[in-house]
Amino acid sequence: MTLPSPSPLAAHWDLDPEVVFLNHGSFGACPRIVLDEQRDWRRRLEREPVLFLGRELESLLAAPRAELARLCGCDADDLALVANATAGVNTVLRSLSFAAGDELLVTDHEYNACRNALDFVAARAGARVVTVPLPLPVRSPAQVHDAVVAAATARTRLLLIDHVTSPTGLVLPVETIVPALAARGIDTLVDGAHAPGMLPLDLDRLGAAYYTGNCHKWLCTPKGSALLHVRRDRQAGIRPLSISHGANSPRTDRSRFRLEFDFTGTDDPTPFLCVPAALRFLGGLLPGGLPALQAHNRDLALRGRALLQTRLAALPLCPDTMIGSLASVRLPADDAAPVDGVDALQARLFARDRIEVPVMRLFAQRLLRISPQAYNAPAQYEYLAARL
Repeated sequence: MTLPSPSPLAAHWDLDPEVVFLNHGSFGACPRIVLDEQRDWRRRLEREPVLFLGRELESLLAAPRAELARLCGCDADDLALVANATAGVNTVLRSLSFAAGDELLVTDHEYNACRNALDFVAARAGARVVTVPLPLPVRSPAQVHDAVVAAATARTRLLLIDHVTSPTGLVLPVETIVPALAARGIDTLVDGAHAPGMLPLDLDRLGAAYYTGNCHKWLCTPKGSALLHVRRDRQAGIRPLSISHGANSPRTDRSRFRLEFDFTGTDDPTPFLCVPAALRFLGGLLPGGLPALQAHNRDLALRGRALLQTRLAALPLCPDTMIGSLASVRLPADDAAPVDGVDALQARLFARDRIEVPVMRLFAQRLLRISPQAYNAPAQYEYLAARL
């Protein structure tokens, strides 16, 4: 079997050449130059672990935090470094106090892991989770905005909402939803797992009480690197999942928020230290830097989506304006239950055609999702369409 060639830029990654890898969105893929950077950091750490972790690390983390602050449009002192966006969501939810009768809003497109965290804290407090159904297909961002805002009541304490939904790839209008709920005294926790590196961000302007996003996806850093932004007036109430030395530190040179989050115990900090290298790499791939790469990936997602919709005679799930670098296409219904969580079509595409692409189910709908990165090429989506 002759597989289609990826983009020439794929030479920067160590992806298996015998696999047509169309699933950057699940776990990302780290380029070789960034992995080399991580190797160097790890060697430095292990040469003198006490010096590195005990005396150097705090100052070393200033650079990646500053880079992320510039990228996300916020103050570096308002950022905590966490392992992944799911940990960021859990950090906020498990720090907040809820009571019987409180309502916690979430859409029915929420990422399963984070929905589980919301259900957990609600059940423990006797609060009620209110699920907002989103139409699918959706006509416009305003339709989503209206549905979410209409579901809020005087008992609503918090909204948990994806910035980019995992199963459908919809870019939700958090920029209008957040201020609309804030005007009614309701805080928002934005699960921006896919947003850093995919979408332009201005967290200070957005004004959400809480925002978390992964670096290992669209910023291509090593696994185990994400950010949690907490608005300054909410930081006193947010504690790390691991309470550690910062909880009773006598230091006064930085906020309690920074003291608690900057060191929560022995761990591998090298994924965070690779953020500057990853941003340099991505910024140098195309003329125009990271914005050009974001536009390139979005264009490839839209082209791939249009091709698949035509071949499958499928209607679009949303307008182009609600797509970033994730796009889903509706597949014909299939009553066969997934085996070990994997749809039979996804398993066949990998085993027979060497295509790595997710097939997911949302409600009664069966969706195939593409998520282009610089290493992908249009010919790979032609091949997927032909095999489908």
